[in-house]
Amino acid sequence: MAFVDLRPQAKLKSPAAMVKQLNEFSLNLKFSAGVWFFAPGGGRFHDMYLDRKLSMEEIMEIAAGLKPYGLCGLEAHYPNEVSEKNMDLWVSFMKDTGMKLVMLAPFIFFDKQFEWGALSSPIPRARKAAIQRTIETLQMCKRLDVEIAVTWPGIDGYENPFGYDLASARRRFCEGLAEAMDTVPGVRVAEEPKPYEPRGHILYGTTPEGLLMGMRTESLLKNPTNTKLLDKGHAMVCLNPEVGHVHMGFEDLPSALSLILEYGRLAHTHWNSQPLGNYDQDLNVGVVSPEQTEAALYVLKMHGYQGYFGLDLNPERMPARQALLNCMDAMKAMNDRIDSLDHEAIVWATNHPDKARGYIEAALIRARYPKAKGLSSMMKLER
Repeated sequence: MAFVDLRPQAKLKSPAAMVKQLNEFSLNLKFSAGVWFFAPGGGRFHDMYLDRKLSMEEIMEIAAGLKPYGLCGLEAHYPNEVSEKNMDLWVSFMKDTGMKLVMLAPFIFFDKQFEWGALSSPIPRARKAAIQRTIETLQMCKRLDVEIAVTWPGIDGYENPFGYDLASARRRFCEGLAEAMDTVPGVRVAEEPKPYEPRGHILYGTTPEGLLMGMRTESLLKNPTNTKLLDKGHAMVCLNPEVGHVHMGFEDLPSALSLILEYGRLAHTHWNSQPLGNYDQDLNVGVVSPEQTEAALYVLKMHGYQGYFGLDLNPERMPARQALLNCMDAMKAMNDRIDSLDHEAIVWATNHPDKARGYIEAALIRARYPKAKGLSSMMKLER
């Protein structure tokens, strides 16, 4: 299976090199989508709005029809959406459509046995089950040539922190993940931080915490296949930031992505939109804070991100197909807009802020509203 080289992400650039990068590199919007939201099943407060659940074959048919619009692959969980029972179906889908299974995640947050946590659980039987399922997920990644496994510690956390040995819980999580990775070496894992929900507080819930988790877990790896990759400077435990989760934690999206890229650990991305804080809404891209999405895309362009743009949505009140089209269209439009900017002027302005007061804001106004009338003359930079 392919092991993607993320090391170039971390390379710092001089202003001249950055201008060259921005002028010559354009993001390749390879979209993927999670099979879990093609037929939203309702939730805590309302029933599902669709007439029935969709079969995996029906989901695949919808996905294949979106390939001409930029959908390149699907994402799923093991074993409820991908397993030994339907592996042949997935193999046929990928062969027939040319689409990929981009990401596979262990389903270790829903089962009753994980009531008190999964990889971090203080209950040995539950933790052992979580480790085993993670191992099986990594094995399936190798069988289906899946580039990354994503782990989401959604049920690893707490509500009442009093007396809770957080250090031990975090240690158990990292040791369990390292055990699984050493059992099935050579598979990159990406953690998806989320600060809360369903737990009141989730372990490794913010971007910096996720980075720390990755470094600690890597320090525990012992399998020679893994340690050789680490010795070459490759990151084995990376991040899969989701826009909504970043904003739930009141983080600034472009800053969060930049931090991950600085350490060469951006293995995958999940896109939607979300108000700051609030419950996890998984709104379509651009519905809330489109300026954050634009700034985030520009950061990815600056660092040469070449991974997938995973769409993680909850389109309860519109067909999943239309939601995906809207999101892909929104990101294509934003990408075109940032590509059209005067990158040399922007780089100069960021490096000479005292001589470019208000320039970037003025440039973005005109880029976002190209048909606006009656605007003032565009300010000029005295370079």
